[in-house]
Amino acid sequence: MTSNPRDIQTVDAAERSWRPQLALLVAATFFMEFLDGTILTTAIPSIASDFHAAPADINVTMTAYLVTVAMGIPLSSWLAERFGARRVFCLAISIFTIASLFCALSTGLPVLTLSRVAQGVGGAMMVPVGTLVVLRGTPKSELLRATAYLVWPGLLAPVLAPMVGGALTTFLSWHWIFLINVPLGIAALITALRLVPRTNFDSDRRLDWFGLALTTLGVGALVVGLEALGGRGSNLLAGVTVVGGVLSLGGAVWWMSKARVPLFNLAVFATKTFRTTSTGGFVYRLTISSVPFLLPLMFQDGFGWDPLKAGVMVAAVFVGNIGIKPATTPLIRRFGFKPVLVFASLASALTFAMCALLTAQTPEPLIFTLLLFSGAFRSIGFSAYASVQYADIVPAQLPSANAISATLVQLAAAGGIAIAALFLRSFETSHLFGPDHVGVYKGAFLAMAALMLISTADSVTLHRHAGAEVSGGAKRKQANP
Repeated sequence: MTSNPRDIQTVDAAERSWRPQLALLVAATFFMEFLDGTILTTAIPSIASDFHAAPADINVTMTAYLVTVAMGIPLSSWLAERFGARRVFCLAISIFTIASLFCALSTGLPVLTLSRVAQGVGGAMMVPVGTLVVLRGTPKSELLRATAYLVWPGLLAPVLAPMVGGALTTFLSWHWIFLINVPLGIAALITALRLVPRTNFDSDRRLDWFGLALTTLGVGALVVGLEALGGRGSNLLAGVTVVGGVLSLGGAVWWMSKARVPLFNLAVFATKTFRTTSTGGFVYRLTISSVPFLLPLMFQDGFGWDPLKAGVMVAAVFVGNIGIKPATTPLIRRFGFKPVLVFASLASALTFAMCALLTAQTPEPLIFTLLLFSGAFRSIGFSAYASVQYADIVPAQLPSANAISATLVQLAAAGGIAIAALFLRSFETSHLFGPDHVGVYKGAFLAMAALMLISTADSVTLHRHAGAEVSGGAKRKQANP
């Protein structure tokens, strides 16, 4: 372990203070990473035209990015502990920025795909290492405020990506989807060098190579398999890939439970609040990740709306996300995590069920209002899960808990789209909710509502004062024993 007094003093000072500027910086880098995961969708026709390729072939650039991010996250935890979070975070921003420039300068599909892989390498380190930097510098009493900053990129990026990508492609060119990252990345790097504190690190820490291999192969296979399940390819091959990923991750868990220096400290799952966010929280994120996928399809394919009208209506979810944000922390402090999580999941399930009742004749203001509330409930649940998952984690377990959480978030995002697509395909062939296009989406939303109730059941098992040190419940208990 390094013993540089300057480093140790800096860490101690950071642990005693809440730094909103640092949390905002990390949130901004997250936004770039999350946005680049989906923003390319609207530019696919333009890129295909420039490269003289089929639009379907351009999808490989999106898959390559998402798979690289997911597979790189497990290694990022070890890198932060081995070389220091500040160094790795700044390196991640640099790689992401340079790779973005190469993406913009690409003249063919192979170069663009390789550049997207490099971009994914940077993104894989930015997400968990950036979170770790904020968590280590934030006292438990201020964790709610910190996560309020870190949650918004995951909420806004999937909703804003189609609009931002469409605007840049229409009024400039698809190259600007990547070029815009260059000045933002440079600014983020300069700010990171000023704000991110130096931390002590273990220069002798060994890497669990076997655990890393099993984990990265498992995560990669799951993401690829889930992406394939969401498409029109072979379900058999996709299913085999998913099963292979699950078996590989199962082997990784077995190995790390016995390894002397495992890749992850699996003792984090002994903490009830973290375990709940890894099970019920995973289901919650998976189900709400399906909404930005299902809604535009239903409006266009089922209702016959044009893309612009559908996009404007889906923006109601974004308005709900932002509108409720100032009230999220006060709600959690007033009622505690358990009631808020139960309410958010039940309310989200209700909005899904109500989406199943929508038709082309439903008044548009009513649809907008429903999606507004759906976005608000989504935001409340996201913030609560993001805060409570680290409430009872001790500092030594933070790197493992953080990397596991980041990996599950990536899997939930991929799984949400895949599961929604599977529901659409199954109801399309069964005609259970009618032979028309609207009936297919009705069935998918009802299925997602039922799936959401699984997270509710998990939240109910939490102790009534779960995460009290973070929510402020500990002070209430002392005041009212």
